[in-house]
Amino acid sequence: MKMKPVLRPECAHFSSGPCAKIPGWSPQLLKLECLGRSHRSSLGKARLRHAIDLTREVLEVPDTHLIGIVPASDTGAVEMAMWSLLGARPVDMLAWESFGEGWVTDVVKQLKLGNARKMIAPYGELPDLSAIDPAHDVVFTWNGTTSGVRVPDAGWIAADRTGLTICDATSAAFAQPLDFSRLDVVTFSWQKVLGGEGAHGVLILGPRAVERLESYSPPWPMPKIFRLTSGGKLIAGVFEGETINTPSMLCVEDYIAALEWAKGLGGLGALMARADANAAAVQRWIDARDFAANLARAPETRSNTSVCLTLKADESVPKKMVKLLEAEGVAYDIGSYRDAPPGLRIWCGATVETSDLEALMPWLDWAYAQARA
Repeated sequence: MKMKPVLRPECAHFSSGPCAKIPGWSPQLLKLECLGRSHRSSLGKARLRHAIDLTREVLEVPDTHLIGIVPASDTGAVEMAMWSLLGARPVDMLAWESFGEGWVTDVVKQLKLGNARKMIAPYGELPDLSAIDPAHDVVFTWNGTTSGVRVPDAGWIAADRTGLTICDATSAAFAQPLDFSRLDVVTFSWQKVLGGEGAHGVLILGPRAVERLESYSPPWPMPKIFRLTSGGKLIAGVFEGETINTPSMLCVEDYIAALEWAKGLGGLGALMARADANAAAVQRWIDARDFAANLARAPETRSNTSVCLTLKADESVPKKMVKLLEAEGVAYDIGSYRDAPPGLRIWCGATVETSDLEALMPWLDWAYAQARA
């Protein structure tokens, strides 16, 4: 029987969302002057605006794009974009994991768009990106959180497209390079990648998306929480810190603390380098084992955040491993997503220390042996 390792990760948080807090996090990092104050006060609006400005700086969002804080996490941001923008043209709906499939369901069964083309690939693969019609709108996840498969780049999006690109980037933001020149809508949530708290989303609109909003009215009733225009004009305040509903200012301050940490590291380049190093540590372990494989088959499509593994074993083995590792306090919440193939999913975003992942790897060997015994 394989001996139990001695070295343990200092932080055992490898969940894919909410993911690990920033290294050294404590409540003392948060500025709390705005708690108990209105988000519409000058102080509240200033802090919301500061969060938007820091997002632009760290994520390197060009001045051509607007940034707004919206309700209901990334889900709310994606739904807001789809309900507000789709229907003017045919739409290509791309999916290769559960969240992308959720957007397909909403467009086909809720919005009931008869001109929607479903392009779905199995777990571990991408659909044929060359088949995208540049005259169609397209909705896709940049990084499939539940499959560990990402698009390698934005080269498949036509620069002279006439349709809009709506990109769910929630587990790619701050870890993978997003080409905003080819992305008309980008969404993400704070609890992915930077370890923020849940319930808030970020919606980024390029000029082509704004033009669509101001020239097209969807044929369906628009819930108040999704409305981005009034009288045919963009509600500019949403992108200046005037939120649609009441945000948690505590969560806003937590997000600001994470952004300031990221800025102090060196910004986006430093965050991506940390995620790349983390994913490489896991991949080295996979490559040296004959019983483990990366669910993403093509190396260029492998996520550097939500790394998904399959194992040569029946489906009970990864479930047993998850329980063993949690009981030992060395890894929490690393089971594969419920709709994904049985296996493990290890978060490798920038808030995770590479040394913790390196310490975890021998424990995977031990847990695999224990689970199969």
